[in-house]
Amino acid sequence: MNQAALAAFKSLEIAGSSAMKNKRPSGVLGLGWACFEAAAFGRTEHAQTVEIYPDTVVRRIKFQAGGGYDWRIHALETPRDKPAPWKIIVITGAPSWAEYWADTMAALPQDRQMVVVDRPGFAASEPHICVPDIRVQARALESVLTAAPGQKILLVGQSYGAAIAALMAANNPRKVAGVVMLSSFLGETGPTARWLVETGQKLLHLIPRDLRHAIMEVTGQAEQLDLLRAALGKLTMPVHVIHGDKDDFAPLETAERLASEIQTLRPIRFHTVAGANHFMNDGPAEVLECLEACIPAEKPAWKIPALPKFAWPFAPAQAASVGEAVGA
Repeated sequence: MNQAALAAFKSLEIAGSSAMKNKRPSGVLGLGWACFEAAAFGRTEHAQTVEIYPDTVVRRIKFQAGGGYDWRIHALETPRDKPAPWKIIVITGAPSWAEYWADTMAALPQDRQMVVVDRPGFAASEPHICVPDIRVQARALESVLTAAPGQKILLVGQSYGAAIAALMAANNPRKVAGVVMLSSFLGETGPTARWLVETGQKLLHLIPRDLRHAIMEVTGQAEQLDLLRAALGKLTMPVHVIHGDKDDFAPLETAERLASEIQTLRPIRFHTVAGANHFMNDGPAEVLECLEACIPAEKPAWKIPALPKFAWPFAPAQAASVGEAVGA
């Protein structure tokens, strides 16, 4: 970006009120502006997570990519003093920005853990070029599927990340106890996404890297959906498809059709969220309630049943009263 534009952004940032300092933008225009601003200043987050939450609540981590790829993947996690029974791992959409899950992560109860990744090609994750092949994305991200002894993983794929999560689960069936496809993007755009993609294609060489990579990913996904269908057909763990009925980015009907067409060992559970749009993670309580419904209720610990009590057959008879003894 040229010096004049950089100076304009700088003046706007200085002029911004302190009340907005620790707030992430929302809405399509707000997100687009934040992406341009972050690119202008070389930031990988639109608002620094560390300035909003202490690292005892939400913290940044990085790990080596799987699949033999020499990449460093960045993510956010909720630290816990001891491993929680369930670890929720979220594969974000396009653009892939884990920071927009920070509020949800902060609201997570202590008996749950969460890791949300910045996928390859986005934010600070390597590589810094677009990785449009969902098979490569799945292999690179499989190293995040680590759990403590006795801990179970619920793998969540959001939007474009839904197909990637399904491939990850198919490649690592013993590591994943359940799969959630949240607001799945499945090659067909809703009216808002269609306008954004068409506009982005016209301005592809002018928009910031993360927006450019998102356009490149979603326009090349439809031809890869056979990989998703094949992966879903292999899954033996529970699969949940959750979609808002006000989603104008990824049509609800497309997700319903996929869930009805795929034959799985267990029937796919489809849940429609009334009034919800594409970005359900904007409402922590709403999305956490949906995810919690995908976790089986904990069974009570088995106990040795109590033995029945029997009267001792040779117990002495109760002593007679004084009156009975004297015949009164």
